[in-house]
Amino acid sequence: MSIETKKIRTKNPNVYLRVAQGHFATMHIHTNYFIDVTIQKMRLADAKAVAKELADDYRASTIVDSILCIDGMETVGTCMAQELTKESYENINAHQTIYIMSPEFIAGGQIVFRDNHVPMLQGKNVLILAASVTTGKSALAAMDAVNYYGGKVVGIASIFATVDECDECPVKSIFDPNDLNGYESYKPNACPHCAKGEKIDAIVNSFGFSVL
Repeated sequence: MSIETKKIRTKNPNVYLRVAQGHFATMHIHTNYFIDVTIQKMRLADAKAVAKELADDYRASTIVDSILCIDGMETVGTCMAQELTKESYENINAHQTIYIMSPEFIAGGQIVFRDNHVPMLQGKNVLILAASVTTGKSALAAMDAVNYYGGKVVGIASIFATVDECDECPVKSIFDPNDLNGYESYKPNACPHCAKGEKIDAIVNSFGFSVL
């Protein structure tokens, strides 16, 4: 079985969302859309376009010392740091250094940072960058870790999001459910597709999909 995707574009021709419709399961939810951001995360030209779009929400209003990348968003995070430190009269981070970080996960999904990484968080303004924010659980785990290590979360940015905030922290995204015709998500035990006996098309996560 193959999964056919289609592109949803923005006004920027270089920024798009590749999606497929069906019955998909993530770790936390079942949904009728698979959102594939592999190319945006791994191809430099696409990562630059996404980073530029997301940086517009922060360059004039938010001091950023560190970008914490989850869901494999390190390439986008690096490009975003470049955008946020460009010389510009409206860019309050111009000429500043921004750390690009990734979390370390231990047993049970707990996020930890080694002692040599803590100075990049402690007393720093941290922007969390995710591929998508749907249930918000991954973003909240990242927020808890930043707070524990003495950092201050100044925002959450993502390519796709279904929520406007996580624990009162604003979530900024390029795409939301309004861009997807009939987007739906359910807790696994309340999924109407499962109730009808419809098989899951694929297991999906931030790495991609595995067809069943």
